Formats: sequence, C-alpha cells, structure tokens
Amino acid sequence: MGRMALHITGEAAADELLSSDAFALLVGMLLDQQVAMETAFAGPEKIRERLGSIEPGAIAQADPDRLVDVFRQTPAVHRYPGSMAGRVQALAAAVNDDWGGDASAIWTRDEPNGAEVLKRLKALPGFGDQKARIFLALLGKQCGLEAAGWREAAGAYGEAGSFRSVADITSPETLAKVRATKQAAKAAAKAAKG
Repeated sequence: MGRMALHITGEAAADELLSSDAFALLVGMLLDQQVAMETAFAGPEKIRERLGSIEPGAIAQADPDRLVDVFRQTPAVHRYPGSMAGRVQALAAAVNDDWGGDASAIWTRDEPNGAEVLKRLKALPGFGDQKARIFLALLGKQCGLEAAGWREAAGAYGEAGSFRSVADITSPETLAKVRATKQAAKAAAKAAKG
C-alpha cells in the first residue's frame, strides 16, 4: 500500500507516527470525537511517548489504571480520559487478538473489497458506521488503499474534493476547508430544527 506522508496534526512527530504506523492511525480515528481533529490524531504520539509503545499487544496488556493515567497527563490525550483509555484498550485487544497485532491486516488480508473493509472496520470496538466510512475514505484518499469499490463503500466521504472529514486534510488550507464544511453542516442542521 503506497502510503503518503500525512499532515493532520501540525506536529511533525505525531504526523510521522500516523504515516508510519497503521495502529496509530486507527487509534487517532477512534479518538476523533468531541475534540479537535488535530488533538485526536496527536493522541497516539502522546500514548507512545508516555507508555513507551503504541503496539496493540502492549496497550491491550497495560494496567487499565496506568493507561488512564497516561491519558490524563497534561496535555491530556482526550477530554474524556477514562472512557477513551478503555476504548483504546478494547481496540488494541481486538487488533491484537483478531488481526495478529497488525492493524493493516484489517484492510489488506485476503485482498478485501471496499465493502468488506467497511464491514471489518465496523466490527472494531468504537467504530460505528460514520467513523468506519471516514476511516475507509482516509485509507483510500491518503494511504494508497486500492480495494475495489472503496469510494462507494465510503459513501459521501469517498467523494473527491468533498472536504467533509479528516480524509481530506492534506495541509493547513484543506483543514480550514474541512472545518468550514463541518460548520456549515452544523448550521444547516440547527436551522432545520428551527
């Protein structure tokens, strides 16, 4: 898979980790809720620095209380350190147990098509339909995923030039476009409620 250098967080070490470690990227996506995208995707580097590893096996076997402490250290990994540490640990256990510790196997093992990759992502702890579709779009748009039908499986997030999600962030300028799209969608939803 021809992975591009990702530019999501604005922090060189965090972006390098996301670009080189499939599990770190998966964790960043898991953390991407109720915090800024940059904060969420910088989380795996904070975990690696504080725990000494971002390997699924190490996280799955870590003492849960120690992992919560890792998440709480300033700056915090997430605004909800207890629940998100538990979710990351559950994700690590699933990747370790079901995929032999290789997160990229989720989208590469047995050369799955886009629908199968989406199904596998949705089976992961903490990955609902929307999160799975966004991550599938990220894999296709920026990580070289060539699974047949990935754009269709990703839905609107797979559209070229849509600027809907983290899948479309390649620079500070595209980050601003994604933010504007999200703000417009929130405003439209609020207006529709009356």
